[in-house]
Amino acid sequence: MDFIKPGINVDFVNRSRIALICSLVVALIGIGSLVIKGGPLYGIDFAGGTLVQVKFNQAPDVGEIRDALGGEGLGSSVIQSLGEDKVAIRLKSEEGQADTVSDDVFAIIQKRFGQDQVSLELVEMVGPQVGADMRRKGLLSILYAMVGILIYITVRFQFRFAMGAIAALVHDITITVGVFSLLDKEFTLSVIAALLTIIGYSLNDTIVVYDRIRENIRRTPKDKLGSVVNSSINQTLSRTILTSGTTLLVVACLFVLGGEVIHDFSFALLVGVLVGTYSSIYIASPILLLGGKGDAVARASVRQG
Repeated sequence: MDFIKPGINVDFVNRSRIALICSLVVALIGIGSLVIKGGPLYGIDFAGGTLVQVKFNQAPDVGEIRDALGGEGLGSSVIQSLGEDKVAIRLKSEEGQADTVSDDVFAIIQKRFGQDQVSLELVEMVGPQVGADMRRKGLLSILYAMVGILIYITVRFQFRFAMGAIAALVHDITITVGVFSLLDKEFTLSVIAALLTIIGYSLNDTIVVYDRIRENIRRTPKDKLGSVVNSSINQTLSRTILTSGTTLLVVACLFVLGGEVIHDFSFALLVGVLVGTYSSIYIASPILLLGGKGDAVARASVRQG
């Protein structure tokens, strides 16, 4: 199915400089926000806090629990259903305040659902050291993914292609994290999972374009590399729009209908899919043209698939 008629020839390459400048400005705004605010706004997973596990006599309504806590100033709590009758509530607290916070939370729930309808099962403190360790592991997971992608693209195509793909992925992550900082959204483990998903999605788009570039270099060896890159992007544009459009539709449904638990995860995916689609067109491919020997390097180094 062709969403766009064959033969379209949008001049993406000549607009790539403007796109790169716009991307740099947006990225710097996000980085500036992170610097001014002293880093991302870490959630309970990374900053530490208190875990309260409550058992109900009947299956509870998570939305009602969230409303009850929100009415007492605890709206930032993370509520997770554990089967039919148990709920885990995570909320920020300082070290040594676990007992006080858990008592307050349990009292609010008892007031809403009735004293004989609930029982306190577990109270745990997630210390700042545990949060710091989780932050480190989260960052390492992203770093390892980048290194693996760099090696794969270098072997599959060439190092010049790999640098374009990595630049696009760094661009996607930087802008997504910057948007979270600008909007004061919490950075949690679910956001790390979203970032890793964005890396995979963006890379898939980039690989499709790279494959077409390689095919066209072999098919038209006398054409300039800029012309080959531009025609390759246009030839895969219909596929890119259809894939990104359907993905965005699903992610938008998750964002609107998925509830509070996956709100930040779906929002990160929403931003990441948009930015990832843009970067595969305006960041990853045009970077192949940077440098004085772009044509020669690309043609001499393109490997057989």
